[in-house]
Amino acid sequence: MNRRLNLLTVPAVLALAVSGCTSNSPSAGGDLTVTSTADKCAVSASSAPSGTLVFKVTNKGNEITEFYLLAQDGLRIVGEVENITPNLTRDLVVQAPAGQYFTSCKPGMVGSGIRSAFTVTDSGKKVEASGDDKKLVATATTLYAGYVKDQTDQLLTKTNQFAALYKAGKFDQARALYAPARLHWERIETVAESFGDLDPSMDAREADLEPGQVWTGWHKIEKDLWPPKTGYKPLTAAERTKLADKLVTDTKTLHTRTRTLTYTVDQIANGSKGLLDEVATGKVTGEEEAWSHTDLWDFQGNVDGARVGFDNLRPILSKKDPALETSIATKFTALQKVLDKHKVGDGFKLYTQLSKGEIKELSDAVNALSEPLSKLTAAVLK
Repeated sequence: MNRRLNLLTVPAVLALAVSGCTSNSPSAGGDLTVTSTADKCAVSASSAPSGTLVFKVTNKGNEITEFYLLAQDGLRIVGEVENITPNLTRDLVVQAPAGQYFTSCKPGMVGSGIRSAFTVTDSGKKVEASGDDKKLVATATTLYAGYVKDQTDQLLTKTNQFAALYKAGKFDQARALYAPARLHWERIETVAESFGDLDPSMDAREADLEPGQVWTGWHKIEKDLWPPKTGYKPLTAAERTKLADKLVTDTKTLHTRTRTLTYTVDQIANGSKGLLDEVATGKVTGEEEAWSHTDLWDFQGNVDGARVGFDNLRPILSKKDPALETSIATKFTALQKVLDKHKVGDGFKLYTQLSKGEIKELSDAVNALSEPLSKLTAAVLK
């Protein structure tokens, strides 16, 4: 789970959040700079002409931060860049038509973010591909939409099976299905997380709960299936039924919402990088599956999703930057080879069975891919 903005709380906090932001005069074009600190989100301009926008986000705080461009409703994420460590600068590249938006920094990756209004003026240029590129873009976005639908179909099927086993007290079978079912969530994690109500309800980790937040979803069931040796009170049958039914209901909602979703190439490219960031921040560290230690299944799911996004964009990238296409493809292959070393049957070793050297090898392979993949969005939007 990404400890992201709780988007449903946006209207209540917006007025306070805006007061913490700093925005200056409209940009005359070029890159926009963003400086994130503990209590400010300083954007170099409060507007920019429509087209490709580049936000160069520098973290001058003491905690890891994130940066978002949100649509006018304050709910829909237009683009995001995560895992910006102190003193690091990362780019968010998005294609934005004229309209009203919000910029938002989230120091510490918790809370509602520090927001400011942002305007995209009409540059007179069409924010869409033309000619042969238009066909490639249409193919890429159509294929990706189909992929998301297929993964949510499979997620719903396996979640129904998992919930039924859990409610029936067939815990060994439920444990066996836990990681394979979650694989489909992990493959589309950045899409699922874009729904600010479903993500915390379905994928919140106990360590990330905020005060007053009711814990539901996969990881609460995970703890009940792989309970701590001491100090844990098992859930009652009624509590298990309620928890499992809610997970199924939430999954059905996700399934319904993804039937009509459409995507842009920058969303697919940024999503591909976002999934790799999920690997770096939660899977390769063993934080995601604190009780079952099935992190490598999630790792594979994130890599699968990132690679599919990239593969759908390859025809566009091969025209615009063939060297980058080769670099990303090569490093995807290298990462998969390292991950394959830990396969056991249809699954993987538990995270707790990995040596420090093996974890470092996985981390190094992720980092090697992260650098060229961070250039994907800008390349396909050329």
